[in-house]
Amino acid sequence: MMHPHTRLGFVNEEIGYGVFATQFIPKGTIVWVLDDLDYKLDEAYVKSLDPLRQKQVRKYTFRDSEGKYILCWDIGRFVNHSFNANCIATAYDFEIAVRDIHPGEELRDDYGCLNLDETFDFPPEEGVLRTKVTPDDLLNYHQEWDRLVLEAMPYFNKVEQPLKHLIDRKYIDKVNAVAEGRELLDSVLVTYYDRYKKLNLSLN
Repeated sequence: MMHPHTRLGFVNEEIGYGVFATQFIPKGTIVWVLDDLDYKLDEAYVKSLDPLRQKQVRKYTFRDSEGKYILCWDIGRFVNHSFNANCIATAYDFEIAVRDIHPGEELRDDYGCLNLDETFDFPPEEGVLRTKVTPDDLLNYHQEWDRLVLEAMPYFNKVEQPLKHLIDRKYIDKVNAVAEGRELLDSVLVTYYDRYKKLNLSLN
């Protein structure tokens, strides 16, 4: 579920729609959390779909560590990519604002966190050398994303968190401990889907 202080808005003809802040969202705020209304689709089911629907599912989903396709039930599926993302995924099934997000600003995450099926090119952004998003970006950039999340976590219990009650109960104690500096942050690398390992297992 997306943060309630967001709306769907038109970006431009090339990009289409995106998600924008309607109020100030401070650093450390959960901006999206996986909840029980989101759809989890098995790979075999997605492959069984007709080409038209399969294309749409692949466009609007990401994959979890088990390879399931996650289809957000709300406007979360319209969050666009940026190499300078203001929202970053965590190991705890939510995304967090890694800097203050101001009213009217577009919320963007880094699609490299999302276990995408295919590589795609993306226009260069200031201060960033990356020009492609790949299925294995988690292997290469998780330390940088972890650093951004770790810098945001001290604010976690100091800001309003309208989505905190939706965090999976298996994570909540750990999240609070990380926010309070009592435990180490789990790396977002745990969300990586190793499609090559799965392929090797299926061939044996």
